[in-house]
Amino acid sequence: MERAYSDNYIDDAQENLGFAFDYAAKEYGIDPDIFLDYFINSGIAYHFEIGNPKYIAGKSGIELVYEIFKRMNKNENIIKEPSFVYNYSNYYWCGYILCYFQWFHNISFNKIRQYLNMKELDKLYSILHEVSEQKAIELIKKNIINNNKQTLLQRIRLNNNLSQNELSKLSGVSLRMIQQYEQKQKDINKASINTLNNLSKILNCTIEDLMEIEFMQ
Repeated sequence: MERAYSDNYIDDAQENLGFAFDYAAKEYGIDPDIFLDYFINSGIAYHFEIGNPKYIAGKSGIELVYEIFKRMNKNENIIKEPSFVYNYSNYYWCGYILCYFQWFHNISFNKIRQYLNMKELDKLYSILHEVSEQKAIELIKKNIINNNKQTLLQRIRLNNNLSQNELSKLSGVSLRMIQQYEQKQKDINKASINTLNNLSKILNCTIEDLMEIEFMQ
């Protein structure tokens, strides 16, 4: 199965991203979910997704944090020496396994964020941190599937305070089709571009936001 970059780089990528989460949380008190948003919105996550060696292997965890701060125009500009080099926390594991999960399934970090936040991942730490990476990501995948009964379309529609009927009238997509997508009787990933475009415009989201996660094997 083709992935964005060779497994020769994955150890470095995991270590650096894990350290970045640990460093940001423990030295600056940044909530891991907020840091994940920084990571995605800064564009650094994209460089991990495409396997840019400058970022996945060429920058340390500390350097990643400061690059993210710089891009997000944050004021945390004083380099702090890490006080936890030999005492990694669960934040390190969360970043470490998140990196492996993204690489293995070749899913964007933003898409993963729609299904799983860092607090939920942290809850799995005590169960999964001593198992193999492969076993951990399989259990994380099961957790995502079991805990996300709503489709993304339904979740986004409800967040917009729209009924199915209202969404149908505003978007021009038939009520029956919306119901079928939300009940998973039809695969929204196979919907026409026109249908997805009409829905996304009304729901103030991107087409990608509506697409359901697809796991690689």
